[in-house]
Amino acid sequence: MFNIKSDQLKDTFWQEFEEKTSEKVITRGLGKYISGWKLFDEKNWTGLWGLMITSSGGFHFHHFPQNTIFDAFTSFIKTEPVKEKTIFIPQDKIIKSETLKEKKLWSRLFSSLPPRLVIYYNDEEGEEKKMIFETEYAPR
Repeated sequence: MFNIKSDQLKDTFWQEFEEKTSEKVITRGLGKYISGWKLFDEKNWTGLWGLMITSSGGFHFHHFPQNTIFDAFTSFIKTEPVKEKTIFIPQDKIIKSETLKEKKLWSRLFSSLPPRLVIYYNDEEGEEKKMIFETEYAPR
């Protein structure tokens, strides 16, 4: 069912994102971080779901923390406060990106692997890196 309030909230979110970053959103989608960003890998933040955003300024990944009933029971063990986690790669640091999908019909029928977004970029030291995401909803 069409929900006007929900659509208005989405529009407001994207408008505020563009105002905050001074960048135009080109594509957006939902994905799961797999590997390739130094801080995320060091902290073992693999498997985080978030928004994947291509903008006029570069690539953004934004994970919003979620609290569940399980979190309430385990909060006393946590050493680090729950907070938003973000990645930003400026446009001039991105070498290329590609979406990898299974091409063989047989494999697509019997595989549950989602498409992968691979971004090749230069880090702060100018070294080429590769970041990988599983995509649930391809950027549009």
